[in-house]
Amino acid sequence: MPLDGKVAIVTGAAGGIGYAIAERFLREKAKVVIADVDTEKGAAAEKDLARLGEVQYMKADVGRRLDVHNLVAAAIDAYGDIDILVNNAGIVHGADFLDLGEEDFDRVLNVNLKGTFLAGQAVARHMVEKVSNGGTPGSIVNMSSINAVFAIANQIPYSVSKGGVNQLTKAMALSLAPYGIRVNAIGPGSIMTDMLSSVNSDPAARNRILSRTPLGRIGEPAEIAAIAVFLASDEASYITGQTVYADGGRLPLNYTVPVPEE
Repeated sequence: MPLDGKVAIVTGAAGGIGYAIAERFLREKAKVVIADVDTEKGAAAEKDLARLGEVQYMKADVGRRLDVHNLVAAAIDAYGDIDILVNNAGIVHGADFLDLGEEDFDRVLNVNLKGTFLAGQAVARHMVEKVSNGGTPGSIVNMSSINAVFAIANQIPYSVSKGGVNQLTKAMALSLAPYGIRVNAIGPGSIMTDMLSSVNSDPAARNRILSRTPLGRIGEPAEIAAIAVFLASDEASYITGQTVYADGGRLPLNYTVPVPEE
């Protein structure tokens, strides 16, 4: 197992992609601390995932420095180390540019970008100290999006935050490379999470997504989890500062593709 014995923190892991990553990490024999602001869903996720291995849930708002400090301390207290961080926590807010409120812009960036910075910095400090004492380097995986490249007019703060995550990933990778700590990102396209579940009952919405997806289907959270395992493992030992896009071919596309009528 590529993650056997490793200790990982996965933020935003009460559901969706974060849950799938935590589940896959546990199957790969990692010990996992899942963090989320939703205590009910977080506790339920912990109970469900416990069938696979050692897992603990902790409530944490990654946009708050004290919450991040407590999260890192709890992981070390529980398992003695942190080898992997997956910065997955993220939120969205839809509004046209002219109507977007300052507080909503700040709220999204506080979680998606500042949260990635705060958690990344806190875990990296632990990893650097460990390396300085002869320990092995770790790996940090940030969650970006194809919307770091594409702009969506009514998702301004989300697009801006994910563009920032890409640049933060590069800067972190360069800063931490002397310690052997790798930092990469994953940029999902359309993935079947709760946010996309409505397309199953809305043929027009589903066709819009498929018309811009050359592989002709919506991705699954497990497919993103597989990339996270690879980037976190020693099999990706010479990869750092990169964003891996898993989007069914959308980024290379400069036209829509026909979708068969159902």
